[in-house]
Amino acid sequence: MANTAPASYKELLRVAEVTDIEEVFEQIPDDHRFKGEWKVPKALKSEAALSKHLTSILRKNISAADHISFLGAGCWQHYVPAICDEMVTRTEFSTNVWGTPSSDHGRNQVWFEFSSQLGELVGMEFVGLPLYSYGTAAGHALRMAARINGRNRVVLPASLDPERAKVIETYCGYKELNGHLEITYVKFDPSTGRLDLADLKSALGSDVAAVYFENPNYFGALESEAAEISRLAHEVGGEVVVGVDPISLGIVAAPSQYGADIIVGTTQTLGVHMNAGGGVGGFIATRDEEKYAREYPTLQVSLTATTEPGEMAFGLTLFHQSSYGSREEGKDWTGNSVYLWAVANATYMSLMGPQGFIDVGNSIIARANYAAKQVGSV
Repeated sequence: MANTAPASYKELLRVAEVTDIEEVFEQIPDDHRFKGEWKVPKALKSEAALSKHLTSILRKNISAADHISFLGAGCWQHYVPAICDEMVTRTEFSTNVWGTPSSDHGRNQVWFEFSSQLGELVGMEFVGLPLYSYGTAAGHALRMAARINGRNRVVLPASLDPERAKVIETYCGYKELNGHLEITYVKFDPSTGRLDLADLKSALGSDVAAVYFENPNYFGALESEAAEISRLAHEVGGEVVVGVDPISLGIVAAPSQYGADIIVGTTQTLGVHMNAGGGVGGFIATRDEEKYAREYPTLQVSLTATTEPGEMAFGLTLFHQSSYGSREEGKDWTGNSVYLWAVANATYMSLMGPQGFIDVGNSIIARANYAAKQVGSV
């Protein structure tokens, strides 16, 4: 292995100012140290042997290609058109998803198209580049809302996906941390799966920064009183943050139509494979108003005129307020993200078009009803 040659090893110890490697591990408690012998199998003699060995292990798995997965809840098995895979594997995208302006071989344009198309789908004008997941998008959005109105409590449905709830709780932080947000969970009606409006009313107050709910929710139910939920939140001066699966928006009203101020959701359903959980991504969308734009922690791509008459160019905007531009002074930490999936998302949305989203939405409803009847007949 690299740096295990005697001369290199000796030089590393010298630079680290230690005489023995054990000094590096002194901080690890003795009862946490492994003291046995590693039972590592002997090295395989060739790449062909390694490939055969790994294939034999992978054959033990049962994949979603052989058995349909109904798990959903953040990672859905939808068909991915071949063109999506073709686009994300093109070298101008797969090797240049980040870098200096000189590395842009169409990257900025496809990111711009991602934001534009998704904005049209959810009914908002301002869409940031994608984040790690649905949960991280929701967490950032709630923190955005708190910065906008200076409040420190958020209201969430108890019906939330447990994993997404944990992510949001992490973003709200511990009490000892700056920017900590208190969370109030609101009950749901067990007979319908929908939010309990009476409990929501009792949870609202002048300290509420935002009310968050999802449509459809974790149980797959549509919040038929979504407009009333938004009205109640606005009545106390809170922001309305709505989570949505964009693939539903061909047949379900966009959250912007029933009072959402900030819309978040998944991007995985837009042309990205499940990838054993690695295909997830999230987005944040708002109206094109300065109070929202100034609180985005994400990167944004915009279009502007150049010094050449009639020429337009793509570029990053509001870069300074991100953690990329200002590090710990940025609005929030976003770290690396899933910008390559934005290429697949933009490809999928352009391929589907408005009618395609209507068709896939109707197909999902028909298949879901059929599956429910089949299960109910057992």
